[in-house]
Amino acid sequence: MPTVELTKGNFEETVTGSEIVLIDFWAAWCGPCRMFGPVYERAAEHHPDIVFGKVDTEAQPELAAAFQISSIPTLMAVRDRTVLYAQPGALPAQALEELITRIRTVDMDEVRRPAATGTAERN
Repeated sequence: MPTVELTKGNFEETVTGSEIVLIDFWAAWCGPCRMFGPVYERAAEHHPDIVFGKVDTEAQPELAAAFQISSIPTLMAVRDRTVLYAQPGALPAQALEELITRIRTVDMDEVRRPAATGTAERN
């Protein structure tokens, strides 16, 4: 599946409408971003069940600000509307594949449990 350009207009719908979304925050002038781009594109082709989104931080400064992106490229992984990973830096292909495997195997019930427990304790 090709990557999807994410904008203010489609970001929320894309992230809430998909089980797993990877988001690459990038800019055309960024050397590491240009090096990571082909790696990201190949991963998108190998994982058609995952949405691979790209946020051009120059064209979408509001999105970059909303996620406090201060260094690019930054890769974010969202599963079931929960951010599981957000780190700056260009990943090599193998590291990206390992991250995808980890995101797929996360027990989301376990991730939600502490949040649910914390909410119950406050009531």
